[in-house]
Amino acid sequence: MVKIIHIQIVSLLVFLLAIVPAVSGDTSPPDSTTAIAVSPESSAAQVIVVGGDRAYPPYEFIGEDGQPSGYIVDLTKAIAEVMGFKVEIRLGDWSDMRRNLQQGKVDILEGVAYLEQRLDELDFSQPHSTLYQSMWVRTGSPIKRLKDLHGKEVIVMRASVMYDFMQAKMPDVQLFTTNTLADALKLLASGQHDCALVAKLPGEYFRHELRLRNIQPIAKALFEQPYGYAVSKGNLALLNRFSNGLVVLKESGRYKKIHHKWLGILDTRHVSWHQIVKYSALVVIPLLLVLAGTVLWSRTLKRKVDERTAQLSQEVTERKKAVEELQLRQKQLLQADKMTSLGILVSGVAHEINNPNGLITLNLPLISKAWQDAQPILDQHYQRYGDFKLGWLNYSRMCDEIPQLLTEMQTCSSSIKSIVDDLKDFTRRDDSSIMTSVKVNDVVEIAIRLLDNQIKKSTQFFHCRLATSLPNVHGRSQRLEQVVINLLLNACQALENREQEICITTAFDNDSGEVAIEVWDSGRGIANEKLEFLMDPFFTTKREEGGTGLGLSVSAGIAESHGGRLEFASSLGCGMVATLYLPAEGKDNDQKFTS
Repeated sequence: MVKIIHIQIVSLLVFLLAIVPAVSGDTSPPDSTTAIAVSPESSAAQVIVVGGDRAYPPYEFIGEDGQPSGYIVDLTKAIAEVMGFKVEIRLGDWSDMRRNLQQGKVDILEGVAYLEQRLDELDFSQPHSTLYQSMWVRTGSPIKRLKDLHGKEVIVMRASVMYDFMQAKMPDVQLFTTNTLADALKLLASGQHDCALVAKLPGEYFRHELRLRNIQPIAKALFEQPYGYAVSKGNLALLNRFSNGLVVLKESGRYKKIHHKWLGILDTRHVSWHQIVKYSALVVIPLLLVLAGTVLWSRTLKRKVDERTAQLSQEVTERKKAVEELQLRQKQLLQADKMTSLGILVSGVAHEINNPNGLITLNLPLISKAWQDAQPILDQHYQRYGDFKLGWLNYSRMCDEIPQLLTEMQTCSSSIKSIVDDLKDFTRRDDSSIMTSVKVNDVVEIAIRLLDNQIKKSTQFFHCRLATSLPNVHGRSQRLEQVVINLLLNACQALENREQEICITTAFDNDSGEVAIEVWDSGRGIANEKLEFLMDPFFTTKREEGGTGLGLSVSAGIAESHGGRLEFASSLGCGMVATLYLPAEGKDNDQKFTS
């Protein structure tokens, strides 16, 4: 009851204050503090026609049910209710609504932005909200400020406040008009023209609804504009009735509810810059002092830490270098001892094998000649007396078998001699630093002969594909054979059964000028995280099988001394590819091997 009486008193005061501008003919737009009142009973039977934009959400628009909707529409209905008059709300194209107001078909417009250029034809109420006008551009546009629009093509809504503003302030800008803000944004998004001037809130609404992903507003709004009711010049009586209703709604709290429904929470508090600076200083100054002290202390501490870190880093580097040199010497000693022992063993084996093999090699031609001389006599005996036994077999069969047996014995004897010679060459210590021209295919074939028995035990699917017309490399064949043998041995040891494969190939890369020897196996493979350690001394995945981890480390050193490199590719359970790259003869020929 007390609240109603309070509202009536406020309404009476507003009415009395409104008489002064009405009588004096003042045409300036009322501000937000002006109180205007009108008697609701005096216009109960009158229907006031209110005009607005059909596509200006969330302020005013035609809803899905075909009826006017939006923030100002609800505000107009509430004003009519509290002031006791009837309204008819008509929404259409904004340019048509402006023309209808001039022609008297519409009594009042419910949403008009205040602009000084419009004072000659319109009177404005106190604002019911604020518009934030924005510049909308395509993503990546160089336009950042209003002055960037000089000489550009700008899209505006016909008869809108931005249309009036641009005509008055920037006549050199070429304007392109649309009936609605949505049309303006769609035109910009389609790639036409340079910029669209659209209020921030309606623009964000249309960008979301129309899914216009390639346009955006400039971060800072152009300016703020009061947004309220407007009538034709001189129709202050009607304008004051709406202003009075707006005051009543604010006093009753309905204005805040409508505003909250459409535009969010109404914040009436205002904090001055003086207060902001005052309270910020109380916090910032102590923080700055603490920060300055912390920075000074941190720099002092950092300097000491850097000095100590540098000392430790130098110590670690020197220790690491000493460990690496020690490991290198140990590796060289182990390898030298291994090769010496192998050389002694091979020398003894070669002597014991070469002597009887030499007798076989010398006697086989004599036996072959004796068979050739005896065969005519044996043939005559066969023709006269028929078949007879010779070495437990019939002569008719032996006459064909014996030449083949003699040939096979001669071939095997030569093979034994080649294997023994290869072993002797492999174990012979060569301290010479001079390299020679080496045929890569010969290196591969020798390595295969030396490991023939091991390969046959490991797999029944061994493939050798040697490239033809392969250029020679500059190096030492014995050292290169050692690398290939190590790679083949690793491949054999990686196989889990004889059904798995090993393949060795040679090739030449014209682009890099390198000869490549690739050894591939389909064995167990190795995890990716362990690949980088393969060539480290003493790293092995076969420690239980007696592996020392030196084979690939030594091989990598040999490859490097020849100007080449070893590369590995593998994954667990998918086999491994090991590739030796060597520069073809003619590249880096001046390199010398150092053991």
